[in-house]
Order: sequence, then C-alpha cells, then structure tokens
Amino acid sequence: MDLTGKVALVTGSASGIGAAASRRLAAAGAHVVVADRDGDAAELVAGEIGGTARVADVTDPEAVAALVAAAEEVQGHLDVVLLNAGITSGQSGIADLDLAGYRAIMGVNLDHVVFGLAAAVPALRRAGGGRIVATASLAGLVPMPGDALYTASKHAVVGYVRSAAPVLATEGIVVNAVCPGFADTPLIARAKAQFGDFPLLTAEDVAAAVEAILERGEPGECWFVQPGREPAPYGFRGVPGPKGAGAPPPVDWETGRD
Repeated sequence: MDLTGKVALVTGSASGIGAAASRRLAAAGAHVVVADRDGDAAELVAGEIGGTARVADVTDPEAVAALVAAAEEVQGHLDVVLLNAGITSGQSGIADLDLAGYRAIMGVNLDHVVFGLAAAVPALRRAGGGRIVATASLAGLVPMPGDALYTASKHAVVGYVRSAAPVLATEGIVVNAVCPGFADTPLIARAKAQFGDFPLLTAEDVAAAVEAILERGEPGECWFVQPGREPAPYGFRGVPGPKGAGAPPPVDWETGRD
C-alpha cells in the first residue's frame, strides 16, 4: 500500500485497532490525524508516527466536522478516513436498559459513523475521491447474545455502509466496513479472562485487514476478520422479493415528503 502524500483521519486511534491502523497508514506514507478523546494518548501515537493529534468527542457532529477540517489543513486535502471509535454497552439492553448507557453506545458506535460520512464526503469530493472504512464488528453480521445494544449498533453501521456505498461510488468515494471478531484490545479488557483459550485477534490483525480493504475493497463490502482466516468480504444472501417482480425501483425519499 502506497499512501505517499495522502492524508488519513483515524478516530479512536490512541490505542488498540485505531493505533495499529494509524501506524500502518503512516508506514505506507500517509500523514495521519490521530483523533481520540484521550488527548495524552493521542499525542503519544501521533509523536511516534509523525502525525497530528486531535482531541474530540465523536458523538458531537461539530467536533467531527472540526476533525475533517483539521485533516484538510495538513496538506490541503483528505484522502482516507477510518471511523474506528467504539465502546461496549456494559448491559444486556433488554430488561436492564439504562437510557444513558444506550445513548452513549449509539452515540459512539453509530452516530459518529453517520457524522463522519456527512463531514468527510465533501472533503473527499474536493480531493477527487477517497476511501472510508467504518469499524463495525462480527456482531454487525450475526447476533451476539448478551449485548443486544452493541449488536444493534454494529448492525446499523453495516446497513448504513452498504446503503451509502453505491451512491458514493459514482463519485470515486469507496465506503467499506471492517467486521472483526473478538480482538485483544482495551475494549474487552475487563472481560478478557472469560475468553479462556478462545483465540483472539490482535489489533495488528485488524489493521492488516483495513489495509487489504483500502487496497482492493469494492464499494459496500463488509469484510470479516477471524483468527487463522484470510480477511474477506462477507457474502450476504439476497432477500426474496415479491413473486414475479424484478428489482425494486429506486426511490427518492426527498420528493415523497408532504
């Protein structure tokens, strides 16, 4: 992967998958804007790779827009965006639903991806195209009993990516999701002992998958990442349509409003 002269923005990049991906992008020649809520940790990663550190609350659309603006200021353009910030819910999300916790996980895991695309797409248009990768999860492809809220947030990311990708592909903007299984990162630190001998991904495994997606991912693909397997696009099954009908017509919802 050659990203010489390119500018990349990575959210949630002070540790784990985000830090590993930032290092890999920098090694390929990109100037990386390391964005995280932990400013000190972001400074450490940015200092290590010669990048730029920024502190941001990714649940705030204005803060996300400011990150994109900061990335554009580095060299006058933005080329690669990894929307990686994520949290777990710490609750089942069913009988014990905590509203504040629900708002928090949806804000980080889903809203920040929506805000990230909304802010990044105009910048990528100005650059003549680019790549966006959202960190989803295997829980965005299959149910994860025990954390319904995390599963809901990651399913939403997968659906959003798959729906946005065909529209943006016509402008040279390729949007994908990376869907790792359980990875040995700070996200699972408190529950790590429960995994026993279960094989875990490393942050570098996922960062390598992100690189593969950037190199050859097709619009809308959601790549699974599992220990011992080569990362690859997940094969979604088509949903049966009305009997005897062809493909559904495109709908412009803006013109359908009262």
